[in-house]
Amino acid sequence: MRKQVAYLGPKGTYAEKAAHILSKLANFQTPIFVPCNGLHSVIKSIAYNNCDAAVVPIENSVEGGVTATLDALWKFPEIFINKAIVLPIRHALISDGELSNITEVLSHPQALAQCSEWLSENLSNAIPLPTNSTSEAVNMVKGSKFRAAIGSKSLIQIEGLKELAFPINDVPGNCTRFVLLSKESNSKLVNIASFAFSLISNKPGALLKAINYIADFGFNMSKIESRPSKRELGEYIIYIDLEINNQNNVKNLLELKNKLKPLCKNFVDFGNYFSENVELD
Repeated sequence: MRKQVAYLGPKGTYAEKAAHILSKLANFQTPIFVPCNGLHSVIKSIAYNNCDAAVVPIENSVEGGVTATLDALWKFPEIFINKAIVLPIRHALISDGELSNITEVLSHPQALAQCSEWLSENLSNAIPLPTNSTSEAVNMVKGSKFRAAIGSKSLIQIEGLKELAFPINDVPGNCTRFVLLSKESNSKLVNIASFAFSLISNKPGALLKAINYIADFGFNMSKIESRPSKRELGEYIIYIDLEINNQNNVKNLLELKNKLKPLCKNFVDFGNYFSENVELD
């Protein structure tokens, strides 16, 4: 049976590229790709069993964690990360008009943030307008001489527009980690373990005790990030990625989690998976 894979659409987004790459790495045979309008729709498509898998961005090297993805993983603990890839992100300014006439710049909030310095220096009077995706933004500027969109160069061919500037992201090494989600945990080759927890007590040293356990078991944290629980002021969820680099790490991982859980009000395991860097053509 062909797998249905949801991603942040419409066509032409970096998420679509990631969906094709991750589906190939997962050995999906002729998958059906389902573009969704907004990250919440992508997550719900797998949470409510409308798709077999989903591809979403989880972290950007400039803007940090993608909050909608992190919040969804906490909200739906039956969803696991199976694989991850890191894609280089190189944004273009796309329009039907000329650079000197642009008064509005449309794109996904992450893309706008990743190009904020360039926009300040080159289009200081232009109004940034957020959209659900970069490809939606490109579609919305067609036929306009005063609007421009930020997105992938591949969108220029799709929508028949022109490139005004490239690359315009503020950091040359800008990259985003995309993850493949499903309701099956991965037990094969792994190099990252991801989980999140909220602590039972908000007291001095409570978080330090949890972090010391991680150190005691010999794990290196490649990420630690906090998000508000949305239940009460001052209560936070701690998101952690651990590097897995040998078989002993894998064996110690379960024991570490069992040590951490008595300290936690809630503990959600996002799974163990393999992450790799990918270059685009």
